[in-house]
Amino acid sequence: MTYQLVRVAIAILHRDDKFLFQLRDDIPNIVYPAHWGFFGGHIDPGETPHEAVVRELQEEITYFPPSISEVGCYSDPKVERHVFHAPLTVDLDQLVLKEGWDMALLTPEQIHHGSCYSAKADRILPLVPATRQIVLDFLAVRTFTK
Repeated sequence: MTYQLVRVAIAILHRDDKFLFQLRDDIPNIVYPAHWGFFGGHIDPGETPHEAVVRELQEEITYFPPSISEVGCYSDPKVERHVFHAPLTVDLDQLVLKEGWDMALLTPEQIHHGSCYSAKADRILPLVPATRQIVLDFLAVRTFTK
């Protein structure tokens, strides 16, 4: 079976040594339903990864970061993930969740553990494995101040 490579742009948004995650909808036909992942999405034809991640953040949580930097690209045979990071400069209640089931600021400990509780789902749910590895790699090379 031949797969078409999917290109996405995703954002590591951080605030006070925590990282913003989106709980993906619990819909069986999507990739990783009911898993915690980053905000972001598909790169449209003719769109740069930077343009895509900024657009996706606007569409999904109505957030426009004051600055955004490229972390790198994580690829496997099915997905090319362009990863960016930016500070989250607003409180969660100032974001409008337009896509996904829930959102939360996860601690490095929760990320290492690989799961997080969602009040909306009323259960503990796993992180997307690739997303977890990306943020663990990010944590390994960066330090944050409060």
